[in-house]
Amino acid sequence: MKLRLEDNTLRLRLDPPEVDIFRQQGRLQTTVPLGPAAFEQLTYSLERDAGAPALMVRYEAGHIRVLLPTAVADQWTSTNEVSLRGSIEVADNQVLHILVEKDLGCKH
Repeated sequence: MKLRLEDNTLRLRLDPPEVDIFRQQGRLQTTVPLGPAAFEQLTYSLERDAGAPALMVRYEAGHIRVLLPTAVADQWTSTNEVSLRGSIEVADNQVLHILVEKDLGCKH
């Protein structure tokens, strides 16, 4: 799973095997070490969440969690739908745009 942060956009891209894992387990997580100590890392995850009212992001110390409502996650993983989009209000009256996409590669 790839994470891309740019300005006010957070984007996750999953390749087909990752989409399958997410469909089966309801969670996909990646941890990137950023220093020699165990706590010096960034973890990001995509999670199926029955309590999420919409596509949303939660940040907890060193962990970015992208949450998908169960029905949205199930539909996205079982159809040809490529991307999910959402927005949330964040600090200072700004908006964070969220994209979750299937990375299907080139179709040449």
